[in-house]
Amino acid sequence: MNTVSNQEIESYVKQHIGDFHTNRFEALQKIKLETILKRKNPYLFRAKHLVTAHDLVKSIVDAYLSSQEETIFGEFLEGLAIFICSKVFSGVKSSAEGIDLEFERDDIRYLVSIKSGPNWGNSSQIQKLKDNFNKARKILGSNLKASNIVAVNGCCYGKDDKPDKGIYLKLCGQRFWEFISGNELLYLEIIEPLGHQAKQRNEIFLEEYTKLLNKLTASFMERFCEEGVIIWEKVVSYNSKS
Repeated sequence: MNTVSNQEIESYVKQHIGDFHTNRFEALQKIKLETILKRKNPYLFRAKHLVTAHDLVKSIVDAYLSSQEETIFGEFLEGLAIFICSKVFSGVKSSAEGIDLEFERDDIRYLVSIKSGPNWGNSSQIQKLKDNFNKARKILGSNLKASNIVAVNGCCYGKDDKPDKGIYLKLCGQRFWEFISGNELLYLEIIEPLGHQAKQRNEIFLEEYTKLLNKLTASFMERFCEEGVIIWEKVVSYNSKS
């Protein structure tokens, strides 16, 4: 087994973390009031008793951005995991559907589907994961014994104290990072490099974010408020009327 140094990880992060910040900034710039109003649940925001246009718009924007950021950062972490595994176990990006990483360890071929956290999917999405594992197993089975192929759902953060899911293992947080690196402390060691240029990048992001909130709030008030009061019927009608 080879090793990957903290310097190599830091170098990778510095080289690629900028993509996360750039994509996050671009996602912010693409936000349109019409788009986010149609994608979010107006009944939820009404139930939360949001009475000012600014608070409502901010809640909708924040909810939209949160889902976008989770996806964008998940892609970054997937790349980091593949990089680390490539250094330690000669892991490679898989070409199989739904499989992100393949590598051999202790004479076992591992098929890994990487997710951000443990609560990533509903029952149909989990069934799709199982189907992808079974298809990949069949393809590899012509060259390897089935007993030497292990499917793994790797989650970059969180916990799951019952990793054996039958046809696959679910390894989360510390277990996942140790699994692909052989280093039980890796989950802690990678946190520091992730802060590279975070303060500077976030200041630029917040400046644009504030401008956007003001613009969207003004537009919302013009279209969905009367005498400074949110007309929820207009909001719901715009969101849901056929």
